[in-house]
Amino acid sequence: MKIYTKTGDDGSTGLFGGGRVAKHDLRVEAYGTVDELNAILGVALCEEGDSDIKAALEFHQAELLALGAVLADGRATGAPKSNTELLSGMEQQIDQYTAELEPLKNFILPGGTRLAAQLHHARTVCRRAERCVTRIRVEQPKLAQRVMPCIVYLNRLSDWLFTVARLANKRAGVPDVLWIPKDSS
Repeated sequence: MKIYTKTGDDGSTGLFGGGRVAKHDLRVEAYGTVDELNAILGVALCEEGDSDIKAALEFHQAELLALGAVLADGRATGAPKSNTELLSGMEQQIDQYTAELEPLKNFILPGGTRLAAQLHHARTVCRRAERCVTRIRVEQPKLAQRVMPCIVYLNRLSDWLFTVARLANKRAGVPDVLWIPKDSS
């Protein structure tokens, strides 16, 4: 099977399950951004680091692939699966990891270890993906119910990524990079 089909040469792309849309369609933008986020997690997994964090990143890579499939579903049929258990698990991890960290007293800048910096990068792309999906909810209301679980997952994932970036620094013995405003006078 050839990887190139030439069917997109006109600026359209096929949706999973059928139908074609412009390559700039909101759904394509959203699942493309989710794919970008997944690729950043893949790069982060190449870094040296905590096996606990890596296992969690691999788990979220699989979740992101499934989320992309939901966004790319041209049929958009059926109710989306509940993610209550997934969200609860993420919140428990955030709480558990936060207990290992020093309380935040300053804003922090992306950095520290390479793994932490990549996780902060992933967090910013996750926020962009969330913005893309919220646009679908508003501009394509027939998909609103279908994408709501995606929005909630991405919102929680960005919080999780922030916490895990800090945790990666902590476990590596590297301090977070604090933002200390310069005196502007």
